[in-house]
Amino acid sequence: MGLGAWLSRFVDRQLERAFVRLQMGIAVVGGFSALVLFWAFAYLDNYEAFLYLITIVLGAMLGMEIPLIVRILKESFSLKTNLSNVFTLDYAGALIAALLFPLVLVPHLGLMQTGFLFGLFNLLVGTMGWWIWREALGWRCAGVLGIIGGALVLGMIQSDHLVSLIEDRLYQNHVIYSKQTPYQKLILTAQKGRIQFYINGAIQFDTMDEYRYHESLVHPAMHAVAAHHHILIIGGGDGMALREVLRYPDVGHVTLVDLDPAVTTLFRTHPLLRRLNHRAFENPKVTVVNRDAWKYIEHDAHLYDLILIDLPDPNTIALGRLYSLSFYRLIASHLARGGAVVTQATSPLFSREAFWSIEATMRAAGLRTVPYHTYIPSFGEWGFVLAAPQGRRLTVRSLRDRPASLRYIDDAVWEQMQRFPADMAKLPVESNRLSSHKLIYYYAQGWDRWYAR
Repeated sequence: MGLGAWLSRFVDRQLERAFVRLQMGIAVVGGFSALVLFWAFAYLDNYEAFLYLITIVLGAMLGMEIPLIVRILKESFSLKTNLSNVFTLDYAGALIAALLFPLVLVPHLGLMQTGFLFGLFNLLVGTMGWWIWREALGWRCAGVLGIIGGALVLGMIQSDHLVSLIEDRLYQNHVIYSKQTPYQKLILTAQKGRIQFYINGAIQFDTMDEYRYHESLVHPAMHAVAAHHHILIIGGGDGMALREVLRYPDVGHVTLVDLDPAVTTLFRTHPLLRRLNHRAFENPKVTVVNRDAWKYIEHDAHLYDLILIDLPDPNTIALGRLYSLSFYRLIASHLARGGAVVTQATSPLFSREAFWSIEATMRAAGLRTVPYHTYIPSFGEWGFVLAAPQGRRLTVRSLRDRPASLRYIDDAVWEQMQRFPADMAKLPVESNRLSSHKLIYYYAQGWDRWYAR
């Protein structure tokens, strides 16, 4: 924007025409930016070049706006009034846009439709400018405004179709469901009976091997506690971990807390997905709560025999806080006598520091830990941490009496899971505190080391 403000000094004549043309440019670049970036990410290797180019061009054009407006209005208002009015409207508009964009528009329209809508807003400003100075600008300018407006409206109408075309390129199999919720982007793909589920582009499960992940998460923990009266699942809105828990007939009640109602609704109602989770959400032992996990457990008075944490990886601050020392202390305070907690803990191979940071954080919260890992083809080498309050002996009873329908885990596999080769072995790391969010740094550093483009 500073570059644009500097460039505005070179516009010496026909300021009104320059302002209207500037709004046209912002409408085109801003309106089509999401489409261009989405396309570049799917089809090109130099996505970052497009990102930087659009950011610089759009920022420069936005930076030219205020200097031009001030100069246009200098004959009508004093400098003091002029600056006050312009900056008041600019700051108020920025505040409104900053609130509407993440809270209202993107969740309900999606990123691409929102881009076209903001392009139309800028075009409206340009059209208002043309109307005020129409005698000087002429009808040819109005025609250009109309063409740009038509292109933006067409793009907005066809945005779902455009997104579907590009998403089919991004994902291995055909996209059968796509939804932008207020919290995240959900994608389901399917091919020859194989289903994959993605959140914000990251795979959550593949039906070819999801049993490996969910059996590893649930069954050692179920055999580490003597009672199954009250169980809490944090995350796990797909119902797969819930399915594994309900294999035990002595389970009393399960509370599943997942922030996004769109996820639990999808996996409760979609015919293919209901079969995958064995209609777990219809079981009378189950209560589903769509609420932030921290807020829920903070105000919950129950004690649980087992708490299962099945959350996405800690790649944002919002998720990272649910892997923090404060959160694990809160979790520990809700464990019944003899209770335990288990969490998925990302990859000890791809993000070794992040895995051991999660384990260190649980220990710092006063928990005795048993870290373990297994190979899941969709994810690679994947890690978990089982924990119980200090002073309690944490042992996993023999898995010989595990449910007969299990496909993967047994005593031999469980023993192997607890062995870490040298390239995944424990190393000194910091625990994850809300004041530092060290885990997010470890996580990004680890995955970038393997997959930086």
